[in-house]
Amino acid sequence: MGLLVNGKWVDKWYDTKSTGGRFERWTSGFRNWVTADGTAGPTGQAGFPAESGRYHLYAAQACPWAHRTLIFRKLKGLEPHIGVSVVHPDMLQDGWTFDKDWPGLTGDHLYDYPFLRDIYTRAESAFSGRVTVPVLWDKKTETIVSNESSEIVRMFNSAFDTITGNEVDFYPENLRAEINEVNERIYKTINNGVYQSGFATTQEAYDEAVTALFDTLEWLEARLSRSSYLVGNHATEADWRLFTTLIRFDLVYHLHFKCNKMRLVDFPNLWSYTRELYQWPGVRETIDFDQVVRHYHYSHDSINPSRIIPINPDLDFDQPQTRKGLVA
Repeated sequence: MGLLVNGKWVDKWYDTKSTGGRFERWTSGFRNWVTADGTAGPTGQAGFPAESGRYHLYAAQACPWAHRTLIFRKLKGLEPHIGVSVVHPDMLQDGWTFDKDWPGLTGDHLYDYPFLRDIYTRAESAFSGRVTVPVLWDKKTETIVSNESSEIVRMFNSAFDTITGNEVDFYPENLRAEINEVNERIYKTINNGVYQSGFATTQEAYDEAVTALFDTLEWLEARLSRSSYLVGNHATEADWRLFTTLIRFDLVYHLHFKCNKMRLVDFPNLWSYTRELYQWPGVRETIDFDQVVRHYHYSHDSINPSRIIPINPDLDFDQPQTRKGLVA
């Protein structure tokens, strides 16, 4: 995975030598918001009002960060209003590409570009930074609204409600403080924690990350013994942010990222909870397990230089939810 430096592509991996072997994620470079009336959001500039057909989502079905946005596009009824282009699961020397030699891939619907980096330089010709998914693109001004998944999810949650008529709220105001608190721990130790474990280049950095990861999984297992969902009595943003990591855990992170103290299936509540969210109407349609497994094992040659794709366990995500006596 490379990056752009003043608009020029450089095939360069993350530098962990300067961080004591720790993987440190880059901050997203575009932080504007689509709002119902086009006023500025919490960050960025005004001028991006919710309009049907104006915005386009660039995503990867392999990537958990992009997967969040695909789930919210589905759950909030945004598919007729926001188009999507899906990148290839192999992320090699050219980064994310629009190759179409895989079932379900779309190419670039808007410009027929070969690489995702071309979208970034169309928005900002001298852009410097990592070229990541998801990307929310504004077709009217031809620029990137945002490439921060957590913020795109919140835009999808509410900005288009008057257009879709879908007022299901996954970030209710009365639960926001607790959702934010839960999100922060899950992001640091699970969503990003699996990467910090897998990309660590010192024993100390790995031990630190993997210990925090399993401490939080144990905390969540206990939490889900008392409640159906992470916050409140209904699924919220916190559940879907966690789900995209859990659904990949046994297939990828357990082996590939050395997160192998326990499997997801060894946590009865987490395993049942993950199956329940997978069976939520429309959610399974956002997942391509073959792309997930291929992406990680084929793209990360620093971890898997032979690029052998493992056989993997046969997981039945269609088993019924088995937790009993929980809050409905």
